[in-house]
Amino acid sequence: MTHKVGPKGQVVIPKDLREEFGIEPGDEVVFWRDGDHVAVRAVHSRGRLKGRLAGRPLVDELERDRAADRRREESR
Repeated sequence: MTHKVGPKGQVVIPKDLREEFGIEPGDEVVFWRDGDHVAVRAVHSRGRLKGRLAGRPLVDELERDRAADRRREESR
């Protein structure tokens, strides 16, 4: 599988590879030299943390604390 480098130095990552590695539009990738070739890897940003801790005791405790704070504010 080969692709041409565009005038701005851009190369399209083939769809099957994007799907396999979970690379979506807007994602960041990192490049580095690996011997005699260039390697690329998706950077899984911190922005995808939403929902990762759902159902964990810490999250439940935080939700209880926030609910208590709301009740206190509403009772004022």
